[in-house]
Amino acid sequence: MTIDLKNKVAIVTGAGGGLGREHALALAKRGAKVMVNDLGGAVDGKGSSLAAAQKVVDEIRAAGGEAMANGASVTEFDQVEAMVAEATSAWGGVDILVANAGILRDKSFAKMALEDFRTVFDVHVMGTVNCVKAVWQGMRDRQYGRIILTTSSTGLYGNFGQANYGAAKMAVVGLMNTLALEGVKYNIKVNCLAPAAATRMLEGLMPDAQLEALDPALVSPAVIALAAQDAPTKMILCAGAGSFEVAQVTLTQGVHFGPDEDAAAQLLAHIDQLTDARGQLIPADGREQGSLELKKAGFSAVEDV
Repeated sequence: MTIDLKNKVAIVTGAGGGLGREHALALAKRGAKVMVNDLGGAVDGKGSSLAAAQKVVDEIRAAGGEAMANGASVTEFDQVEAMVAEATSAWGGVDILVANAGILRDKSFAKMALEDFRTVFDVHVMGTVNCVKAVWQGMRDRQYGRIILTTSSTGLYGNFGQANYGAAKMAVVGLMNTLALEGVKYNIKVNCLAPAAATRMLEGLMPDAQLEALDPALVSPAVIALAAQDAPTKMILCAGAGSFEVAQVTLTQGVHFGPDEDAAAQLLAHIDQLTDARGQLIPADGREQGSLELKKAGFSAVEDV
């Protein structure tokens, strides 16, 4: 099956290089009109230049595609709104958003300045929120939208020295979980991508052979799939080195002690049972945890938990 994105309009943030560049090129190759957004700053977010975004636009146009460069900072909502307005004016609306922009300011938590925590959170979380907010109403009005948010294994599983980045990337998953539910009736599908790729953020951290295997271009098929008409929704799709997996937040069957004064000690004594994966669930929404717990407490039917 060939995924055709002809006449679809996409915005890709952080698309001046690395993963974002590959996403933009892949979308354009399949016919999408692409707004290539990049602040043009360093890995830590400092500085700005439109040169990187324009270079990607030139690549797309040279291949016969249609694209525009944009240097909006995702942390500034007025700039993001203007970017969306520009794409809408030129092409009629925004069908696909790939929120890829990000920065790193790594240090152990003991040594990390709160300013670096806030800045990373502002770019990854509020930068994502700003972009989604700017396209959301238009997608609702047109009854169509494909939104791909970028999370990370650091958020899902942790990584030493990245408390700020990990917290921000897990927050993006929480955003996706709710937006996917709210978007269903408007045919807006919202998913997360957790990429593993050799970008400038990984330079010097891995052997060359491994970096070569982690070609960012091998992640972009995940973006195309999540941008397609038949895309799933509310999925955390992992991608790297040509492999794809799904990460899931599951709920075990656990144990029930009721109003036992010794419940805390019992809890510790039954850790193995608590973590037993047999019969675990993937809740459709947040209410299912409370529903499971009330059912174990003896309620046969649970509504509006």
